[in-house]
Amino acid sequence: MPAKVVRVHSESGDFQVALALRDNRNKRQKQREFFVESVACINALRGSGWQVTTFLYQSEGLSDWARDTLANVEAERHLQLTPELMQKLSARNEPSELVAIVRMPSDDLARIPLRDPLFLVVVDRPKSPGNLGTILRTADAFGVQGVVVTGHAADLFDPQSVRASLGTLFTMPVVRIPSSQTLEPWLSNLKRDHGARLVGTSARAKTLLSENDFSGATVLFLGNETAGLSAHCRSLCDELVGIPQRGNASSLNVASAAAISLYEIDRQRRIRDPRAPE
Repeated sequence: MPAKVVRVHSESGDFQVALALRDNRNKRQKQREFFVESVACINALRGSGWQVTTFLYQSEGLSDWARDTLANVEAERHLQLTPELMQKLSARNEPSELVAIVRMPSDDLARIPLRDPLFLVVVDRPKSPGNLGTILRTADAFGVQGVVVTGHAADLFDPQSVRASLGTLFTMPVVRIPSSQTLEPWLSNLKRDHGARLVGTSARAKTLLSENDFSGATVLFLGNETAGLSAHCRSLCDELVGIPQRGNASSLNVASAAAISLYEIDRQRRIRDPRAPE
């Protein structure tokens, strides 16, 4: 069924809703929808199975890419905006051609596939949407099968997080969980059924990252930018590992620590499994 096309010439209710989804976390959560722009993110959205409720765009001057996207990605509505409204809506210096409003998936751990050898990441209470999106992008690059975000955390669906993920939000399962305590039964099943080891990162760990064996089923815990892992998350871990540093900084940015840790895990697993993709 073709999408309903609505021409918008003023800051109408539809336009205000789109602005609120861009700027207001509570509105996003209440409506279970979020704001997506950038070519990379919308390309990843195509074919992902995520539901687009609305496309917003200028009525004239669209590229072949934009016209093809509108023709081939199903949406409930198309809102055609004036150039001035599109400028105001876009969060970029140069307005995007397309903005998509997308429905959030359920926060269900069953969305994460459990394939052996298991490789999962738990991010405990991240503060920065940019860091969170970057962690998703890095996790995707190094073969992580799914990510869990616990506690009172940065909004996974903040436009900054979505952009920083470079579209990997749509291609890798990410699930939000209210607290690490609610993860315990799931983690126990991973240990029992898959032999998973739970490994946390800590600036105070005595074991170095490279000294730990990551060749088996692994769940890596990454902590909050300021406080690191919570006491409860630390208690869940079978091992805590640290990244050796030479300089004066007391710790690394969590996105940087994630990149180093995930690279080391992937490096070890490639050595053990020559069939691992290049």
